[in-house]
Amino acid sequence: MSFIENPIYVLSMLCLMVVLAAYIAKTNLGKKLGIALLVILFTAIIANLNLIPSASNAIPLYDIIFTYLAPISIFYLMLGVNLTSIKKAGAPMIILFLIGSFATTAGILLSWHIVSPQDVLGEDAKIIAGMLTGTYTGGSVNFNAVALEYNFQERGILYAGTIAIDNVVTTLWILITLVFPGILRKFWKDKRMKIAEKNEAVEENENIDFQSLAWLIFLGLFAYLISNLISEVFPKIPFIITISTIGIVLAQTRFVSNLKGSHTIGLYLVYIFLAVIGAYCEISSVIELKEVGVSLLLFASLAVIFHGVVVILIGSITYRDWDMISIVSQANIGGGTTAIALAETFKRRELIIPAILVGILGNALGTYLGFMMVYLL
Repeated sequence: MSFIENPIYVLSMLCLMVVLAAYIAKTNLGKKLGIALLVILFTAIIANLNLIPSASNAIPLYDIIFTYLAPISIFYLMLGVNLTSIKKAGAPMIILFLIGSFATTAGILLSWHIVSPQDVLGEDAKIIAGMLTGTYTGGSVNFNAVALEYNFQERGILYAGTIAIDNVVTTLWILITLVFPGILRKFWKDKRMKIAEKNEAVEENENIDFQSLAWLIFLGLFAYLISNLISEVFPKIPFIITISTIGIVLAQTRFVSNLKGSHTIGLYLVYIFLAVIGAYCEISSVIELKEVGVSLLLFASLAVIFHGVVVILIGSITYRDWDMISIVSQANIGGGTTAIALAETFKRRELIIPAILVGILGNALGTYLGFMMVYLL
């Protein structure tokens, strides 16, 4: 094992990128970008400079973060929110999310006929189309679900290159969804939806005490354990739905709602997750694939652009809340976790619960749409 593959070293570097992003985010330029984007950019830079492993030489630590920290972070964020915020924001976001899912599926089909990736990739193109349909509906869970079914992970560099392209496109879309609300707001004033008169979703100040920390660590691990056991008994129920439901139920109890620090811990874990997303944004894998890489990049990009145009257009006609539209689109393309980070960046904490819910919906829906795409093609 080389030094840069040492998990303690890599984890410390990921944490350092979060620290740097937190400081830079306080500057004038940093405030415009936000911690979420800065974490991804900083980690992508050091990964492409070979200072930490990237997609093609990923270490088990990355899988651990995806497998454990990402769902536990959602659980912690669930503990700090109020279900009453769904009453007004839930229906619009869910409707727009379903429209976005349809737009993603249609975008893949449109891109298939325009780019014709099957001419370069052969039969693998259908599987990749299914993987991209899944991941751009709900996130990487759906991407891997389709890949594992067809043993696509055994394709070596093609699998790594597809992951890299997926993360490059996802990262670029995070950037777009971060900046387009501010740009559109200059030309067309939005109708920011009032979810609540007071910010009921999360308390601004969380003074973490030892007792709360002890309980939160236990609850996070125990919720994951219970969710895993339930998934073994009922494998058709997505794991993320189970752990999120546990979080929702616990959040409604007085004891858990009085615990301090769940939001802070959850948000920190989200940023660690985003740091790995940045590490997976490997430019060299795309370049190494050459013609195949270019075809894949065009294929994925065109589908996402079509999705974005449809969501923004319909969203502008119906709701015209640019922040909400951006968060919904990000829930499709990047998944619920990045949608949560976007809600934080926009200071729309009342949209955290709806963002999580549509992300869960995407996890449940994406795999089915992914397999449907393989079947259709």
